[in-house]
This record gives sequence, C-alpha cells and structure tokens, in this order.
Amino acid sequence: MRSDSSPGTLPAREHLPAGDAGTPVLDVVIPVYNEEKDLQPCVLRLHEHLKRTFPYAFRITIADNASTDTTPLVSQRLEAEIPEVKAFRLEQKGRGRALRTVWSASDAPILAYMDVDLSTDLNALLPLVAPLISGHSDLAIGSRLARSSRVVRGPKREFISRAYNLILRGSLQARFSDAQCGFKAIRRDVAQVLLPLVEDTGWFFDTEMLVIAERAGLRIHEVPVDWVDDPDSTVHIVKTATEDLKGVWRVGKALASGSLPLDRITRPFGDDPRDREIQDVPKGLARQLVGFCVVGGLSTLFYLVLYSAFRQFGGSQIANALALLVSAVANTAANRRLTFGVRGRGGAVRHQAQGLVVFGIGLALTSGSLAALNAASSDPAHSTELAVLIAANLAATVLRFLLFRAWVFPDRDDDQPRSTVVAGHTPPSPAYSTKQPYAPLPQRPTAHQYATAPQSPYETTEFRAGEAAEQRSWRDATVQLQPVRPTDTDPRNS
Repeated sequence: MRSDSSPGTLPAREHLPAGDAGTPVLDVVIPVYNEEKDLQPCVLRLHEHLKRTFPYAFRITIADNASTDTTPLVSQRLEAEIPEVKAFRLEQKGRGRALRTVWSASDAPILAYMDVDLSTDLNALLPLVAPLISGHSDLAIGSRLARSSRVVRGPKREFISRAYNLILRGSLQARFSDAQCGFKAIRRDVAQVLLPLVEDTGWFFDTEMLVIAERAGLRIHEVPVDWVDDPDSTVHIVKTATEDLKGVWRVGKALASGSLPLDRITRPFGDDPRDREIQDVPKGLARQLVGFCVVGGLSTLFYLVLYSAFRQFGGSQIANALALLVSAVANTAANRRLTFGVRGRGGAVRHQAQGLVVFGIGLALTSGSLAALNAASSDPAHSTELAVLIAANLAATVLRFLLFRAWVFPDRDDDQPRSTVVAGHTPPSPAYSTKQPYAPLPQRPTAHQYATAPQSPYETTEFRAGEAAEQRSWRDATVQLQPVRPTDTDPRNS
C-alpha cells in the first residue's frame, strides 16, 4: 500500500466566500479548567480583537472540561452578554477531549483554539487562519521556536520545550517545529476525518493530531508568534511530560505496525502544474532509488559480516548461501517498508516469497562468480573472494531493483483500493481500528459550495463525555450553540 496521493488535474483551490452567509467562518475554542480568574479577561480581549480585525463572522466557544470552581457561571454570564460567545461544558477532564468534542460539533469551516492565558500575541491569529481560509493549507500552528519568534519564558520551560520537540524529531520524524504551543487551527473537512484517529484526550492531543496529519501528507502551515510565559500556569510539567512520552511510544508503535489508515486521509493533489501526471516518467523513481541504495548499502555490509562469520565454520559456497539468505530477508523487509512505502502485515508473506526468488537470482550470480574464481585459482585469498563478491553483488543489485519495482512492489492502479494492506492487519488499539468506514479526505469546498450549503445550528441533545469518546458521536451536547447572526458581527449591518 502506497502512501502517495493519487495524481491528476483537479480544480483550483478556492478561497472561502468573503460575503457573510450567516454561519461563522471561524470558531475559536478556549478549553478551560478552573479558570474563573482568567476566563473573562481572555474572552473580552479576544472578542474585541476579532471584532476590530477579523473580516468574517466568528464565534468564541468556551469549552469547560469539568471545572469545579465558578468557571461555569462565568461562562454562562459571558454567553448571555456577548452574542458571539457560546458556552460548552463537559463532565470529564481533558483538553483534548474538549477540543475534539467542540470541533466535531461545530459548523464553522475553520476551527481554532488558544489557551486561556493568551500567552500568544493575538496579532498572529489572522496569519494563522488565513492559509486555511484561502485553501492553501489543512492545519496551522503557532511556533515559538521559529527564528523570527519572540519568546519570554524561563530556562526550565525553554529546555523542556526544545527537548520535547527534539524527541519528536528523533522518534517520530516530525518536521513541524513546535507541537505544544496552544495556538492552532484546522479546516473542518480535515477535522472530520482526522479527529477519529486521535486517541489522546489530554495534553498529547495536539502532538498526536499533528503527527498523523503530517504522515498522511496534509499541509501544515507554521506561524512565528510572540509569546510570553504565564507564571501562574496550572500545568503539571512532570505529569504532562510523562503522559507525552507514553503517547510518543504509542503513536510510534502504531506508525511502525501500519495500523493507522493514513491513506484514507491523504489529501489529493491540487491544481499546481507540478502535481500533474507527466507521461513517460516513472512515479517516485528518484525517491525509490535513493531508498534502495541506502538499504542496499546497509544490506551489503550486513551480508559481508555474515559471510565472514559463516566462513569460519564452512566452505565459501555454504557461507555465501547462508549470508545471502539472511540478508535477503532483511533486505526485502527494509525495501518493502522504506523504499516502496508498503505498510502493515498484509501481503508480507507473498513479498518475502517473491524476494526469495530474487534472492535465487542473486545467489546464482554470486555463486557463479565464486565458482569461476575457484576454477581460476585453487586457493584464492579471502580479500580476493570479498572483491569478487562485491562486484557480483553490484550486478545483482541492479537486477534486484528492477525486479522489486516491476514485480514484487509494482505501482497499483489508481482504481484499486489503497487500504487492502492496512485492512489485513488488526491493530491492538481500538482507537486505530480500520473497521471504521473512514472515507478519503474530500477536496476543499469551493466558495460556491460554502455559500449555498444549508446553515444548520448546533443541535441540542444530552451529552456525557465518556459516551462520546467510546461511541465516536459528538452530537451529545449539554448546550445549545446557535450560529452567529450576520447582524451581530458585521458592522455594515448596524
């Protein structure tokens, strides 16, 4: 199963409509837990900033996750006083749970969140969501580690933040710079298919979402931010760091086993001419050649070590056959995953069987070379044997790549399902089960589609957060959230 998107010519990405269609374009969620002191100043400041600078209708949603102080009362008072503010309460703790619940129920095409302490300068909000509104990107994050960011915080938090991001880069190959900054946004169409794959309900929620999105090939936009540390933050650093490391281990295992259906959320190529299919040029050839050469070089070293070890206990032919057999199995497995992008266990036996046929051809070449060497010299030096084997393996390597590409791991036709390999593997975690009928990520809606879409308010139903996490249904809510009316947000209508 390839993780590459299907190539083709698609319509140009469209900007969201500039006219007010009645539904908020942006829904900013503020997750809170026992924030009775900071909540009102945060909401008032954010509301004033959006009214003054944001050119679209917006909503501010307070996501209270099981606060035990007067935070719910403050939320209700703000909802009653400000039309653009809506309050939402969950009976279970967890920032990730709160974000996933509100985002999944929102009708706004752009979903964002920020921490209640407003450590991030609000001037970065419009640059954060602009690439999502324009259709350029799928997710956007604020980065405190960008070169042009200006950050004020203590050395302890600075060290922890940079160490954590280094761990993500080293273990999960993450390329985004700042996973923990509480300043992110996502398109609703992306969230609908991405959020069901995110298992964490706490502080690791952001990281898990970003890693899955990045591995699926979604576009993540980063915005340098000005950030001032909140000295009164209630985050427990040690506990949070421990849970984050557990999350890194869990997501790493899921990625390594292929249990995440990444191909089902891959965004199709857009209208860039570079994305269009070019005739007579093999797809992915350059990347496959690089991967094959790296795997081949490591396999050759592994083979030579094995040959030298086996040679101590037997003749050259037996040592060569055993060394080539073991290295061939490892080579096929490495090329399957790294060079040709096949994930999961489905088809692994067939691939190894075909790899053994390729191994037989390589064995014939190297054994023939040794036979010719022994015929020419009755007692060749060990260094001579190694030199002959290296030359024979180079010839076998070229043939092996051609056979791997054309026969063992051929390109699938676009009309074939790309999830057959993943479906053959049953993951250990129910959160990553591929039995869910996740559909491929749709194209970004056009301006006409947004303008003509029916405007449905949030539904009013009973909600218990524990049920939502298990049933993956986010329509269970204890609060009635109504869309912002055009007259409430557009000064032209006043």
